[in-house]
Amino acid sequence: MFLTTDDGNIGDNVTQALEDGWRTWTGFGLALAIAVGVALAVMVVVSIALSLIGRRGRWAAELHARTRWPFRTTLLVIALLIASIALPVGQSLRDGVHHTLGIALIASAAWLLTRVFLFFVDSGTKRYQRHGVDSFSSRKMRTQLQIIRRLVVAVIVIFAVGAILMTFESVRAVGASVLASAGVASIVAGLAAQSILGNLFAGVQLAFSEAIRVGDIVVVQGEYGKIREITLSYVVLEVWDQRTLVLPCTYFTTTPFENWTKLGRALMGTVFFDLDWRVDVDALRAEVDRLLATTDLWDGVGSGVVVTDASGGMLQVRVMVSAADADKLWSLRCLVREHLASWVRREHPDALPLQRVRMDGPTGGEGDSADAMNARDLTGPGAALPARSYG
Repeated sequence: MFLTTDDGNIGDNVTQALEDGWRTWTGFGLALAIAVGVALAVMVVVSIALSLIGRRGRWAAELHARTRWPFRTTLLVIALLIASIALPVGQSLRDGVHHTLGIALIASAAWLLTRVFLFFVDSGTKRYQRHGVDSFSSRKMRTQLQIIRRLVVAVIVIFAVGAILMTFESVRAVGASVLASAGVASIVAGLAAQSILGNLFAGVQLAFSEAIRVGDIVVVQGEYGKIREITLSYVVLEVWDQRTLVLPCTYFTTTPFENWTKLGRALMGTVFFDLDWRVDVDALRAEVDRLLATTDLWDGVGSGVVVTDASGGMLQVRVMVSAADADKLWSLRCLVREHLASWVRREHPDALPLQRVRMDGPTGGEGDSADAMNARDLTGPGAALPARSYG
């Protein structure tokens, strides 16, 4: 309890006297020197501590490199804000300086918070990248961290801008009137930003539903490619011929598409050949086994050669191969197709696809001898092969 006199409260008088004593240019200079000195001391201590920790772990050095300038800026703004209390100017000018430094403090604090958050997110991304870009868990976590990174940064920026705007009296008055009519405002804003909000929620849904992940191989609109980036509004697809296809996030939540690496397993691919009935399937099967044993594209999981159809005078032969990922599977299928086509031409030309036609000559005379010759030809090894007859 303060002692009082007829002139008023002694405690208030002492406080006012102290403030008046500091609010001189000398007092302001002294307060500024003390505040900045303390801020510099804190900077040095934190820097030394992180340097010592960085000798045992690289994370401390990376954290220091990322947060050095926003941390220093925040400390200096705090020091100036404290020292400005002793600024020997009018109350209105002092309030303006406090307001400006308050805005700077909000901005620098948001900058520092963003840097710290990005450090932890990028550290997690690097840790999962060590497992390989095509690892199931790696692609899953990279996708989710990528979306979380953009979402949290956007939230921090929005809150920082909102906090800065709320420091103005006029903006607070407008905010109160908007809150009073929040129902109408929300409906109008929802209708105006329907597509933006739809893509935003679709991006978050893609990240956590695992429908697609960064590095997945997909077929979209007939285009084969790899997912390179997933943002809050669009997905970047790198097509096999180095083109880039950019699609809104809502496309992947409303339109069917193929995801070849959804389950993170080895892939099976097929190559089809239409060959003559005289093809030696056993020799073809042995040649496929020999080819797969000489290439690193095959993962050794599965292979096979079977006849899947026999119509139209042709045998349809299916060659099945497997690979560790979609890129290797594509290259392996091309290799098998090229090699077997060359092998059939070189080693088994009788297996090349052809169309047999039997010409029936007129009856009597020379036609009889032609028919007899055709009959003799059709009694050989190829007599049972399919043929078309033309009169």
